[in-house]
Amino acid sequence: MRKLHHPRLEEITVEGILYALADPVRVQIFTRLAASECAKNCSTFLNIQDAPLAKSTLSQHFRILREAGLVRSERRGVELINSTRCAELAERFGPMVQSIVSAYERQKIEAAELAATKSECDPPGAEPSETR
Repeated sequence: MRKLHHPRLEEITVEGILYALADPVRVQIFTRLAASECAKNCSTFLNIQDAPLAKSTLSQHFRILREAGLVRSERRGVELINSTRCAELAERFGPMVQSIVSAYERQKIEAAELAATKSECDPPGAEPSETR
């Protein structure tokens, strides 16, 4: 089996972190993994979106997160068990990563509230209007 690449702390860049977290699926994966109390395997995240993700797509997302230095993956049999590197990242970048995750969570809440408000304003059976 091929050895997994985990960048050393000094190799991790702001640009790499921002690139990895720019994708909505990857930021969801990272946020859920960071909120978890234990390491998780990739299959835990198969249904992270409305439709299930292909395992190959999910593996690609984890590879990008790992190569950016956001997660550490450990082989256990045929599975990869993933955990965040939040403590290490805080040493190097301070609160930057946590601030990104917090901003993402706030954005999700605001989007849900806006969607709820819009649906309350639309009359029953009417198509949701694009502009108001």
